[in-house]
Amino acid sequence: MPTITRPRPDCTPEQLRFPPSSGFTVRADFSGGDVSSDLGVLLLGAVDRRIGLIDRLTAAISDSRDARYITHPLRDLLLQRVFQIASGYEDGNDSNSLRIDPLFKLAAGRAPLGGDNALASGPTFSRMEGSLRRRDIYRMSQALVEQFIAGYAQAPASITLDLDHTDDATYGQQELAFYNHHYGHYCYLPLLIFEANSGALVTAVLRPSTRPTGAENAMIMKRVLGLLRKHWPQTHILVRGDSHFSTPELMQLISADGHADFIFGMGRNPLLTRKAEGLMRNARGLFDLHQTLAKTGIRPPVPGVRLFGDFDYRARSWAQAHRVVLKAEVLPGNGEQPAKDNARFVVTSLYGPSARTLYEQDYCARGQAENLIKQLKGDLSADRTSASTFTANFGRLLLSAAAYVLHQQLRQIGLQGTPLAVAQPKTVILSLFKIAAKVKQYKDRILLQLPTSCPVKELLAQVCRRLYPTTRVRMVPTSP
Repeated sequence: MPTITRPRPDCTPEQLRFPPSSGFTVRADFSGGDVSSDLGVLLLGAVDRRIGLIDRLTAAISDSRDARYITHPLRDLLLQRVFQIASGYEDGNDSNSLRIDPLFKLAAGRAPLGGDNALASGPTFSRMEGSLRRRDIYRMSQALVEQFIAGYAQAPASITLDLDHTDDATYGQQELAFYNHHYGHYCYLPLLIFEANSGALVTAVLRPSTRPTGAENAMIMKRVLGLLRKHWPQTHILVRGDSHFSTPELMQLISADGHADFIFGMGRNPLLTRKAEGLMRNARGLFDLHQTLAKTGIRPPVPGVRLFGDFDYRARSWAQAHRVVLKAEVLPGNGEQPAKDNARFVVTSLYGPSARTLYEQDYCARGQAENLIKQLKGDLSADRTSASTFTANFGRLLLSAAAYVLHQQLRQIGLQGTPLAVAQPKTVILSLFKIAAKVKQYKDRILLQLPTSCPVKELLAQVCRRLYPTTRVRMVPTSP
């Protein structure tokens, strides 16, 4: 009978070797104990306790699972997935390692060092995303709007909504992903709606890459405006967008509201070009004058000339005439290239501001929405729509949108007046979230030991005082 030789126990922990420094050898091992590098997840938990976002999303989804076989409640799944995205973990598969992270378990209300209370794994999230239905998606989108409304203690006098589409590239066989000639690849074309002054996300809508119709935009905005008007009947709402939104259906919807206005870009046509010719001629003449003065040395050369004007215009499909603001601009040539005309048009229901003010201050400010979209896509992985079904990808977009809401509320509640008050999510993640914490669990308390040399200890202390005040803070209700 063969004898079995037991392996020799290795009592020496595995060591990592690094280059020597200052005459010292440098080694590392994995005997540091229960340490996590994601302290920021506790800050996210504090923000969610204040605003009730995860509870809203949980109430929006119908959980059809048999309660007898549920290991991970729906709320825990949503909290874990949204917190992962908000902490910089873009994939559902990241949960395979994070499910035993002590701080993620602590944020989910579990004992951090318990051996049998791990969080959900990647396959569980895949099943959750695949189980979402159209009614769940609709209610989740509605919950984001309700979360935006609940962010105000009282009805604001006015808000500005910025509408914009963005490309979401697809690389597989995703449902309803089509080729878009403008972007040059297969993609989705989601619609994002932000509040301009606060940078808050109102809602997000995943849609195919086809050009949106006026009826589709009006249908979406009708539902958003309906929810806003339910709570804010007298608030003035200004809706801004590029030329995709200057459609008769959307303009008529906003005009009929009574307390809303719009500013939309407008594509040129032969009639608009003829109406703009007089002001363009003046701009060319003024530009030529500046060029002549520059050649004689009387004045320095100018980067271009802008003139502004307006007129009433009614397209055949419009129910009424609207004000059209014209920017008549001439740009200097480049080498052998002659000067270039650059006429731009904006249609609006506002008649108070001057043409220059309305274009340069009111309309051009909508460009900030593009920066917010970059944060949502680049920092919070809103473009990780690689599931096979359209509904599952819609759900992924909404979970990234929820992560954006947490970051925006963290900046508003905890980071006001600090160097990170207007920082992008990725900057907050790298500066404030990725802090190592050694976790010690006792019978009646949990102790987190942070690095003595933590570079943001004062900022972290200030944020914790705001998120966990000693005085009682009134919780934001779960439904507005």
